[in-house]
Amino acid sequence: MARCPCSVFVRGLPLALACSIGLAREPAPIDPRLLAIPQADGRIDALIELRAKAPSTLLDPAAEPPARRRAWVQALQATAAAAQAALVAWLEAHGVEHQPFWIANAVRVRADRATLEAIAARDEVASVQADFPVTARLPGPAAAAATGARGLEWGIERVRAPAAWAAGIRGAGVVVGGADTGYQWDHPALRAAYRGWNGTTVVHDHNWHDGVASAIGGAPGPCGVASPVPCDDHGHGTHTMGTMVGDDGGTNQIGVAPDAHWVACRNMDQGNGRPSTYIACTQWFLAPTDLAGNDPDPDRAPDIVNNSWGCPPVEDCVPPDILRESVENAVAGGLFFVVAAGNSGPACQTIDAPPAIYATSFVVGGSNEAGRMYGGSSRGPVPGLAVVKPDLIAPAESVRSSVPGGGYTWMTGTSMAAPHVAGVAALMLSVNPGLRGHPDRIAAILRATAVPLTTTSQVCGGIASTTFPNPVQGFGEVDAWAAVRLADTVFADGFETAR
Repeated sequence: MARCPCSVFVRGLPLALACSIGLAREPAPIDPRLLAIPQADGRIDALIELRAKAPSTLLDPAAEPPARRRAWVQALQATAAAAQAALVAWLEAHGVEHQPFWIANAVRVRADRATLEAIAARDEVASVQADFPVTARLPGPAAAAATGARGLEWGIERVRAPAAWAAGIRGAGVVVGGADTGYQWDHPALRAAYRGWNGTTVVHDHNWHDGVASAIGGAPGPCGVASPVPCDDHGHGTHTMGTMVGDDGGTNQIGVAPDAHWVACRNMDQGNGRPSTYIACTQWFLAPTDLAGNDPDPDRAPDIVNNSWGCPPVEDCVPPDILRESVENAVAGGLFFVVAAGNSGPACQTIDAPPAIYATSFVVGGSNEAGRMYGGSSRGPVPGLAVVKPDLIAPAESVRSSVPGGGYTWMTGTSMAAPHVAGVAALMLSVNPGLRGHPDRIAAILRATAVPLTTTSQVCGGIASTTFPNPVQGFGEVDAWAAVRLADTVFADGFETAR
């Protein structure tokens, strides 16, 4: 019998997987880096991309966001289950370690090169990509700092969050998510906001996931793998979460939306990730599971996800389309996906690492306390991208926030800028819950209310520094109070036309 690729057809919900008979095709392409590994080197980490896709265009745009997300998750899961069934059975029969995904139709495997070549010959396979370890270029603690706690940190004041607080808008009723190096859930500035804590007992099911399923680049770090409790073996994740929601009830007012709740996923081991760990966390946010990976529940998804990580080309990260597909499918499911621009500036065209290079990501560059651009903030334009990135900028230099062990320190980078914007988005949803599940509307309001910096004349991509958006600062610096006031006036028909 002639071989043929398979396709999935969705009508509201997936109903059938059909395969029409055609001519035999050539084996799926294999990442050249995998073919360069000698056969004798043993098991190789790879991502298998399958051909079948669930089209988001068939989702009902008039449906309420929770119902639309449930339908979308069901479509993605059914598509993956049908398309992967034969491959997974083959992997199990041959004793191949594997991890299936549905947010992008893909399977992570650990196998020798001969097995990867056999997989590539299968009809349902579109490509075989490397899943190599990636060392993220994460900011660390500041070498020295001039002052201690100021009660209210400069970045919080700069984005005008206190004006929203004075109006009683502090993020209540909103859930933010963080994908990072992990988190100290019981840090004094974070414990009260953790969704798994009720003031007496803690439940990590559906509130925490460790996307590090196997060792990355050697032996596991202090958190191990698949940690059943929130753990941070670097400090970066705990710091970013503090900027979103942190408040110890005393002098450490470090978070933009202190009354919001948070959930989290670890996608890096001691700062080292890989495409599969990034995909694992993105999938979990769209439908959080219990600690065993069961009971995926899209109704428990966070409203906003902060992503202060990158998959940099300097670390030989050549991300497969699977990574882009996972981000696009998360946004199609209603998640507002906030992403750090990166720290490769000040040269133009330095936004070069996923997920900041994706059109569906809301990309944040950095500013400083003097009201200027943070020099290290990556700039656009992004080659091949029709839209301008970054979308806007936020405080990035010498940002003080929480770190593991119950303490606080300063860090610098766009990793610090992105959570300021995630926190502002939480304030917006708190004043107008109708924005929940509508990332385009949230983005439009943030862009419309940003305040352009007049302190830079840098030109990138031939766009004048006085034209907005531009590839240096996007639409300008985020303004929480202006965004909250505009969000409060937006009706259900949306605000997609703004700026």
